[in-house]
Amino acid sequence: MAEFAQKHLTLCLKLVYLRMRMKHPREYKYILFDLDGTLTNPALGITNSVMYALKKFGIEVKVRADLYKFIGPPLTYSFKEYYGFTDEQALMALSYYRERFSAGGLFENEIYAGMAELLSELHGSGRHLILATSKPEEFAVKILEHFSILEYFTFVAGNTLNESRPEKRDVIGHIMKNIPSLTPDNAIMVGDRKYDVLGAAEFNLPCIGVLYGYGGREELESAGAVQLAESVDALKRILLGE
Repeated sequence: MAEFAQKHLTLCLKLVYLRMRMKHPREYKYILFDLDGTLTNPALGITNSVMYALKKFGIEVKVRADLYKFIGPPLTYSFKEYYGFTDEQALMALSYYRERFSAGGLFENEIYAGMAELLSELHGSGRHLILATSKPEEFAVKILEHFSILEYFTFVAGNTLNESRPEKRDVIGHIMKNIPSLTPDNAIMVGDRKYDVLGAAEFNLPCIGVLYGYGGREELESAGAVQLAESVDALKRILLGE
């Protein structure tokens, strides 16, 4: 209990520090973007794939919106947290999920209006855009290609098919290892869930929370997002200083 309290206090102090040292977002050379709920709306493909996996265990889901909580956190965590699966069952469910997702679920998806234009402008201004997703890189690249936005990204980082980078902190750590010039002084994260904010904070990176995704204001503010954007247009104003 004392160890948990100490870790919580340390994190709170770190988030206060990040807010205090926050520069104007247009001054950051590197921008790390989450994928689901930030660049694209993946709800249909993810929920269809989760439904497919749960059905293999005899579980029928009647309300699609009940599965929106699967958008963001690692899938094995969600199967265990929300349906009480064992580690073994969660890995089996993940396998079923990917079976359905790779067969078409990854394209049951839509890019948020104005996002492609924003990425183009950021790229044109000399910023280095990096994808930081908990989705396997193989799927992430296909999605970026599908929406014709892969060209704007300097580096794409995600989980692996063998689950070696399941959490956002693992992904960001992988990015920083591969891009030594990226530091807390020149990089910022953009995401829609607390996992983005907290994962970034572990490396002293500030995070802008977007409210058009799946986290919501309370979740992002509690996690310590340094700024909130209610829309893609609002995000554009923040990042480009317009």
